[in-house]
Amino acid sequence: MDFDYSSDQRAIREGVAAVASRFKDDYWRARDEDGAFPVEFHRAMAEGGWLGITMPEAYGGAALGVTEAAIMMNEIAHHGGGMASCSTVHINLFGPHPIVVYGTEAQKERWIPNLVQGRDQVCFGVTEPDAGLDTTRIRTFAKRVDGGYVVNGQKIWTSTAQVATKILLLTRTTPLEDCARPTDGMTIFYTDMNRDRIKATVIPKMGRKAVDSNNTFYDDLFIPDEDRIGEEGKGFRYLLDSLNPERVLVASEAIGIGQDALGRAAKYAGERKVFGRTIGKNQSIQHPLAEDWANLEAAWAMAMKAAWLYDAGRPCGPEANAAKLLGGRAGHKACENAVFTHGGLGYAKEYSVERLYREVILTRIAPVSEQMILNFLGERVLGLDKSY
Repeated sequence: MDFDYSSDQRAIREGVAAVASRFKDDYWRARDEDGAFPVEFHRAMAEGGWLGITMPEAYGGAALGVTEAAIMMNEIAHHGGGMASCSTVHINLFGPHPIVVYGTEAQKERWIPNLVQGRDQVCFGVTEPDAGLDTTRIRTFAKRVDGGYVVNGQKIWTSTAQVATKILLLTRTTPLEDCARPTDGMTIFYTDMNRDRIKATVIPKMGRKAVDSNNTFYDDLFIPDEDRIGEEGKGFRYLLDSLNPERVLVASEAIGIGQDALGRAAKYAGERKVFGRTIGKNQSIQHPLAEDWANLEAAWAMAMKAAWLYDAGRPCGPEANAAKLLGGRAGHKACENAVFTHGGLGYAKEYSVERLYREVILTRIAPVSEQMILNFLGERVLGLDKSY
């Protein structure tokens, strides 16, 4: 078993670091204040070729795996941008995956190059106010009409809807009560963000202000047949292809943010003197940081295992979910301890750890709750009765 990075993987870390390190704390602090989308960062990542790391080479991508994508996202998270920097990029890695797997050649040629080159930005319309994690209960409906579909309904937590040019949209095309199974009758579309028919209203939130989250409302949105991905009614199973990679990437991001915060805390503890000695000499400061390092490394090992399994074409549901659980918790705890290590200054925006703390908590909530992960592991791994 080889735990070393390949030369290509080391080059990914170095290349991403070269871009991400150009965007200092002042940049991300300003985006946290003004809420402006990180256009300059997005453009720099596109120019570096990083937006297409998992996309096919035929369309301008690098055709690399989830392992390499996780390494990339972990490195992005090391450089002070928190989830704002990560979310600017990661939807390109997992969101359009149904296009890559189930899209026609014409669709891939039409859509993927624009994503790789950063000309298009995509938002992801799945979650609904009354459905939450029970995706089978969505009610946004696409009605069949001549030449396509007309969509009406509402989504919530649609990220980047204020700046997106495209939307990957999950709808019902058959009412739930008419389906043999709850997962039947859902269809995925990738279509223009037609703002005459889609209204996006920003949800004020705790962190990641630069990457907007929205309620989106669809009022007689026409989607042509050529914008449907795959077969009608099979959208839910198409969506599943992107869920495990998404969990691995979010875990990698949470771990990277935690590692960033831990580095800041260790540096401060080694410099700050109280009562004539550096506070890092005190075990009450030193031990929590050492434990954070251990937890972050353990979570990273699980994330890499899950990514390796996925790239090898093997089942990875338990590992991907466990990585997301462990990564989110380890990253969150490291950020919390970084605030405590800085004491009163940890509460000040100048040192940025309070911002990382606000940003990382999202990884414990989205895209799936810790409780649902534990339900999954209890049922699918331990063989216990379904609890929900």
